[in-house]
Amino acid sequence: MTMLFKSKGAMILLMLNMFLAMAAFGLVVPVMPEYIKMLGLSGTIAGFLTAAFAVTQLFFSPFAGRFSDQYGRKKAIVFGMVVLAVSEAIFALGSSAIWLFISRFLGGLGIAFVAPAVMAFIADITTEQERAKGIGYISAAMSTGFLIGPGIGGFLAEYGTRVPFYAAAIGAGIAALITWLVLPEVNRVNNGDVKNGISTSNQGILRMIISSVKAPYFNALIVLLVLGFALSNFETVFGLYLDAKYNFNPKDIAVIMTIGAVVGVIIQLGILDLLVKKIGELKVIYLSLLVAGLSIMCIIIANSYWSLIFVTIIVFAACDLLRPAASSYLSKQAGTDQGYVAGLNSSYNSIGTILGSAAAGILYDVSIGLPYIIAGAILILCYFSLLVVDKYKPRARNKTFEKIK
Repeated sequence: MTMLFKSKGAMILLMLNMFLAMAAFGLVVPVMPEYIKMLGLSGTIAGFLTAAFAVTQLFFSPFAGRFSDQYGRKKAIVFGMVVLAVSEAIFALGSSAIWLFISRFLGGLGIAFVAPAVMAFIADITTEQERAKGIGYISAAMSTGFLIGPGIGGFLAEYGTRVPFYAAAIGAGIAALITWLVLPEVNRVNNGDVKNGISTSNQGILRMIISSVKAPYFNALIVLLVLGFALSNFETVFGLYLDAKYNFNPKDIAVIMTIGAVVGVIIQLGILDLLVKKIGELKVIYLSLLVAGLSIMCIIIANSYWSLIFVTIIVFAACDLLRPAASSYLSKQAGTDQGYVAGLNSSYNSIGTILGSAAAGILYDVSIGLPYIIAGAILILCYFSLLVVDKYKPRARNKTFEKIK
């Protein structure tokens, strides 16, 4: 528990910001069926709305990471939360698809500033021995927001379709104010020479991604991309899927996702640190990829309310273990460039989210179960690909995930 009160309780405030930021991303899931009916949208448009959120996150995350390195984590977090509050207010007031897209673009910009700065802040205030646990806490808040956001949206939608977005705007604004008044600024970590082997100069997003291919942690970035693809496939059309197949209302959808998210996070907080210490980040990543892939595909054969809840719990638990394990590995390799590498982390996740969200909407219009087949298959393919790469590449130089001691 002492970790939660490091730097005058900064950890708790950082977790609050990440929770609210990621909850804003998922609020739309249970109310999307209503928006589709209200505005005459298709599943494809619903997918593109989610992708729009990730597009600006992709292009601005590396810049935001460098901004936090140069001007401070606190400024980046506060700016991001203010932008996020504005985006949610626009979504609440929007009466056409154009305004919804503008809102989602701004929301992605807000998260682009918040996520890398928060991850870098954790690296600044923890030792290497504490880092997996610290990132685990933040990832738990991130995953909880991402996964429980739809639940919150579903419950609040009982009072009106637009109420969830008004609430998100107010929450993000209050968090920004508290962060500005309370969160201390910290000095950047200085762990010696840069270990990632890539330049952190002012590069464009394309050059940064190309440069990251040479980094020793490139495969971890690919894992985060695949995770972003699979989760966005799962979540983007989940409300539409349950509405079409079972005629569930927003509250029904909210209950399923809330139970799954809460239990998944409890599993993460309870066993992640123990698993990493016992078997290492590599095996946690491999195991989580396989379990997540198989469980997502099981969504299409779940045929009752409780079986859907059970499968959702397994999906969320596996993803809640996978993300912090890969993020912890990246942080340990980042050296003095915590903000930069956290920005790459966010960018690769955004690429996956863009591809997954767009694909989910298109695939849903073809067959409502197809997004889950594809998402599961991609995760399983990633699992086997990493096994092959790790086995056949020369271990002295190219091992997929060099064990961190």
